[in-house]
Amino acid sequence: MNFGFRAPKTAPRAIAAVPLTPEQGVIAHMAASILLDYPAPERRAQFSLVEESVADLPGELRRSFQAFFTAVNELSQQELETHFTATFDLKRKCCPYLTYYAAGDTRRRGMALVRFVEAYRAAGWQVDADELPDYLPMVLEFSALSDSPIAQELLAAHRDGIEVLRSALEKFNSPYAHLVEAVCLSLPMIDDETRERYLNLVNEGPPTETVGMTYLGNLKPFSAHANEDVRV
Repeated sequence: MNFGFRAPKTAPRAIAAVPLTPEQGVIAHMAASILLDYPAPERRAQFSLVEESVADLPGELRRSFQAFFTAVNELSQQELETHFTATFDLKRKCCPYLTYYAAGDTRRRGMALVRFVEAYRAAGWQVDADELPDYLPMVLEFSALSDSPIAQELLAAHRDGIEVLRSALEKFNSPYAHLVEAVCLSLPMIDDETRERYLNLVNEGPPTETVGMTYLGNLKPFSAHANEDVRV
């Protein structure tokens, strides 16, 4: 018999934001973008340069990156690639695509992806890649290279999904948890509403197909013609 009782929500570990200069923010987001991408041999060859670049970041942020390097340096190329695939491709709450946390595998996700493309175009950027536009490493690269405030709006609008990803990676004891922690440390503190949303996602997971579902995250619509000087 089910009396309707529900277990209390599990609260993931809270972390505080680290104040960064604009230059430090660029370094942190570009480093995370490179390290969170698939660790093909040519990508992993860049790790030593990235490790040097984050050496002067503020203490807690630097320690998060260093914890990642310490962990993955013990893994062979095959072990790291296998871990990446098993984590990001096979675990539902470890999805690196941000709209998944708001829309799941539903019909509404297509519109959420369109909003990402419109956001890039409004900032003067053209998406020209094999990855979907909500791929976290791509968003972080955009944040590092663009001087448009839209980059920060993209991250802020999907902060709950980033927190869910961090919590899941920590649960699975993945080295990549340290990188997503670094991203969270580089962003402003979350408000109570965002925290409530990500607690729900942590405990219930991304949505499944729901008729009439309209929630697409907090990302506002952008005009595709907001900036005609689009870079390719």
